[in-house]
Amino acid sequence: MHSPAEAPAAVAPRRELASAGIVGLGTALPPNAVPSDVIGERLGLASGWIERRTGIGSRRRATTTMRLRDLAADAARAALANAGADPSEIDTVLVATMSADEVTPNAAPQVAHAIGATGAGAFDIGAACTGFVSGLTVGAALIESERAHNVLVVGAEILSRYTDPDDRPTAGLFGDGAGAVLLAPGRGGTLGRSVLGSDGAAAPFIRASQATRLIRMDGHETFKRAVRTLVANSVETVAANGLELDEIDLFVLHQANGRILSAVAESLGVEAERMVDAIAEVGNTSAASVPLALASARERGLLRDGSRVLLGAVGAGFTWGAVVVEWRQT
Repeated sequence: MHSPAEAPAAVAPRRELASAGIVGLGTALPPNAVPSDVIGERLGLASGWIERRTGIGSRRRATTTMRLRDLAADAARAALANAGADPSEIDTVLVATMSADEVTPNAAPQVAHAIGATGAGAFDIGAACTGFVSGLTVGAALIESERAHNVLVVGAEILSRYTDPDDRPTAGLFGDGAGAVLLAPGRGGTLGRSVLGSDGAAAPFIRASQATRLIRMDGHETFKRAVRTLVANSVETVAANGLELDEIDLFVLHQANGRILSAVAESLGVEAERMVDAIAEVGNTSAASVPLALASARERGLLRDGSRVLLGAVGAGFTWGAVVVEWRQT
């Protein structure tokens, strides 16, 4: 028999993590659309060349007076409206972007202020095209650890301001836009395990220097690495969630190039109807790409209650990441 001093310490019951789910989804796009043939004509390309090579028929362009924080705030308001949530309920705002209006301050606190999320914690996520998926991972972790309750994650870009209209590898690729989701505990589309990664050795293949502030890209090398990385990251993330590829109902991957999406689908053995391709009218919108594609899937009736959806992206850095969501209608 143990004396009181020798009694074994009580073991605290294991606490279950709160689950984070998507309860609202919204988007915002500038009204101006620029057809690919307009860009192609400037570059001396034949009609239809850009669309055949990239799958992009047109993309949205912000006006010279439009601000990134306003575009992000519009998407945030749409997500809150979709969730039926009040801005005062938001305690954290994350904005994934590489085209903020100023070097400082970050976009996130300005977005929080614009939507009325007074006093919310706010910071930007810088991971290029992987930014939104990275933001989802951070937001879910905050909720699971009970360090936040309602987290707003926004992906927003005005990349037209960093695109050289005379640079053939990039002039026809990038578009402007924003998408946002509201994360909350215990309801909505539950986020499963995510897998993030990076390889700084590949940084030279997509760059925008402080000197020029224009995006330059090695298209051939980027294409190869994007396909290889999206395939490997998808397989790893699905396995991390205890699933097989054929148990994923919908793949919502970064909309970088239509040929990349086709190559990834072929490598994974995924039918075309399970791979969301929403690039035709918005182009490559970097951090806004995944939420815009997710919203497109919803509008087309591809998101069904209980669907398992893989969200994934690869971007400059190189960075990559993916997460499985069990979708619930909101």
